[in-house]
Formats: sequence, structure tokens, C-alpha cells
Amino acid sequence: MILIIVLRSSAKMKTKLLFTVLTTVLFHQSTPQCFPPYAGQQPSKNTHSDLYGGQQDFSLALLNAINKIMPKENLFFSPYSTYHALLIAYFMAGGQTESYLKKVLRLQENEGKSDVYAAYKIDKFMTQFIAKNAPYEFTSANKIYVSDEVPVRECVANDFPQELEKFAFKKDPEGSRVAINNWVENTTHHMITDLLPPGTIDSSTDLVLVNAAYFKGIWENKFNPELTKQEIFYVNPSKQIMVDMMHVEGTFRHDISEALGAHILELPYKGENISMFILLPPFSNTEDSIDATLKSLSLENFRKIVDKDSLISRTVQVALPKFSLETTIELVPALEHMGIGNLFQSSANLTALTDGKLHLGNALHKARIEVNEEGTKAAAATVLFSFRSSRPAEPAQFICNHPFIYLIYDQVQNAILFGGLFRRPY
Repeated sequence: MILIIVLRSSAKMKTKLLFTVLTTVLFHQSTPQCFPPYAGQQPSKNTHSDLYGGQQDFSLALLNAINKIMPKENLFFSPYSTYHALLIAYFMAGGQTESYLKKVLRLQENEGKSDVYAAYKIDKFMTQFIAKNAPYEFTSANKIYVSDEVPVRECVANDFPQELEKFAFKKDPEGSRVAINNWVENTTHHMITDLLPPGTIDSSTDLVLVNAAYFKGIWENKFNPELTKQEIFYVNPSKQIMVDMMHVEGTFRHDISEALGAHILELPYKGENISMFILLPPFSNTEDSIDATLKSLSLENFRKIVDKDSLISRTVQVALPKFSLETTIELVPALEHMGIGNLFQSSANLTALTDGKLHLGNALHKARIEVNEEGTKAAAATVLFSFRSSRPAEPAQFICNHPFIYLIYDQVQNAILFGGLFRRPY
């Protein structure tokens, strides 16, 4: 059994979005449901906002956990994708497994599965509705692949009609693997290929949970390709590598965070609903400044960064490496560090899905990003920054010629879509 969290990244999103209050029409079904959203009363009004408050906290914790098991490496992943794959597992879980997942996902104690299910449905509807008219591409889709020999509760099939599919894992494991890979590749516009290597699916596989996320965005202020040139990137005090450095000057939201010990820059994509936030610690004689900033990136400090009133609009000269990165992450160690409990053990309780005995054997996450002059497809200046608390001169300089943290954030959904650490050019 495999929990797969897949993604593809790029960047483009919009500003004017209409948040629609969904009525019972969205949830009305005449067939039996496991999680009826309206059991005598409407779900908690705060469920959707609380869910994404939890998603932000989960994302930052996962970034720290992955960094601990993959230190000194470039990282890129989608906490949004991971969160939604685990959310599906939460709906399928019972007993102690459900309790562990609820805690890891930062779900509110006073909200039941029906509340969270309603929030999940609203998020799914809103993502599809917004993407139809947005100046960006964003897709997020979930799949629950279950062996055709596993009896699934009727209500689960009714609650997840688009997500649930039966596969002949025992009779045709290789065909099932190819079919899952094809779905992932098509959903991510061919950015994530061959997610599952040969042998990953075999006749003992019963359950595969997949989330595929794709994002493509165009910078609000594009970089001029004619200004891109080879410059030095300082990996550490003793190692430098040449990189294609992009340049642009424009009005950006920018400031210094004393709490994080880093310069902050917001690079919006067209529409300004989605932005890349870059956290640039000072370049020092040690390699731990980026880890120190990451450790200080609490939920409170993160919310101060993305708050529209927290950064100052000013003229900034920006230099950012042009890069493409693909990472594959074994998530189980990171999730166990976060307290995932017994989800990946034989004692796992997935009785909300079936009366049979199931557990997830692995969690695989594959992500790819391309960053160029046009935007993000998710996708010799030697000026070094030293940390200072005084207001920068105009125009300010934001020169990313040493390791930095970057987060792609959706202002409408209040969700961290992608995140990573850029430590060195490849």
C-alpha cells in the first residue's frame, strides 16, 4: 500500500476572486453518506478558515522536518499536495489512527469529520471555480485507488465519487502502476513522469492515495532575458558556483524581519492572488543562517510576512537565480517525526473505508519547479547582504546570490502551495 503525494509546480494567479458561500445544493445527495455535512445543522462557519490555518502550520512543520532528514540539500515540495493526500487518509481512518492524523493536520478538536468534509468540498469547488477565469493554471486532484478485491463501504463511494477508483492490483499490478503514472502525468501537464518506478505496485497492494498538484504562473513584473547573465552564487564561505542570474527593477513589497533575521521580498504572479515570498538570511561565515531563519519561521511570524500591511512597497532591484529543480522525498521519516502515529504500520485503522485490514506502506512525494524570466512553472555582482535593522535606501537591492527560502502562497485560500530551500545551483 502506498501513499503518493505528487505535484507539479509553476506559477500564475489572480487577484479579483469572488468567495461564494455554498449552500446545501453542493452537498445534497439522496444516497447514504459517511460524512453528511448537514446533520440537523450547518457545519461550523469557521471550518474552512480553520482548515487552512492548520494547513499553514502543517506546511511550516513539514518544511522543518524534511530539512532535518535532508540537511544541506536543495528542497522543493508541495505541502498543499501532502496535506490533501493525508486529509483523504483522515477521512478513511478510525480510532487512534484518526486521532494521530487529526493532530498532525492541525484540525480543530471541536470539529468533526462532517465539518472537515464540508470544508474539503468547498475547497475543491473553489479551486475549480477560480481556476476557470484566473490568469494562472492551478489544478489539485485526489485519487483513492482501492483493490477490486477490497469491499468498500457504500457511503465512501457516495462521498468521493470522483476520487474513488477500483484497480485490479492483484491480477495486473504493472498495468495499475502504469495507469496511476499516466493519471499523474496528465494531471501535472507532463511535469511529473514515472512517479511509481517498476516494482512499486505488486499483487499485495490494496490501497494507493494520490494527490497531484500543478501550478503555472507568470510574474507580475517579468525579468528581462537580456539582463540575465552568469554571476557567482555563494554556496558557503568556501564554495562558489556560477549561475544564470535574472534581474528586474520594479515596485515590490519588501522589508526586513528582525524576528526571522532575514530580508523578505514578495514577487507576485499575474493577478496578485498568488505570490512567491523569498526569505533571504544574511550571508555569514557559517552555513547555519538559513537553518536559523527556518527555525524561527513560526506560524505567527509567517502570518506577519503574508499580511498585506506588513511589507512596504518600494523600488527594489532584484537578482534571482534561474533554475529548474526536481526532488523526490520519502515522506514517512518526516511524517513520523511530526507524530503521524501508526498510519504506516500494520496496526493502522482504516475502518472508515472498509471492514478489511489495510494500512499504508509508504509515502512518496515528487515535485518539480521551473523558475525563469517569464514566471514559475510548478517550475558579476558580488554584493552580499548583511542583516541590518535600518530602512534600506531607495532603490533597495535584493540579491539572491546565496541560500534562501521560498514559499508560493495563495492569498485567497490562505494556503502554502509550494515551498523550498535553494542552497546551490545544480
